[in-house]
Amino acid sequence: MKFRFEVPGMTCGGCARTIVAAIKGVDAQAEVDTDVPGRIVRVDTGRDSDPLIAAIKAAGYDARLG
Repeated sequence: MKFRFEVPGMTCGGCARTIVAAIKGVDAQAEVDTDVPGRIVRVDTGRDSDPLIAAIKAAGYDARLG
């Protein structure tokens, strides 16, 4: 499944790396693309969106499907 998340607090490359690591903690096989200026994270995964959002939030960032 492909998801697009809006992550308003993702303002730098370090933020993006933290978010990617959080997502990979849920699904190591997920394909993750970050757009820092747009504050968007795109994920292609076999998981539902809820655990991904929970992982991003646990890493300290708000996230919503967008």
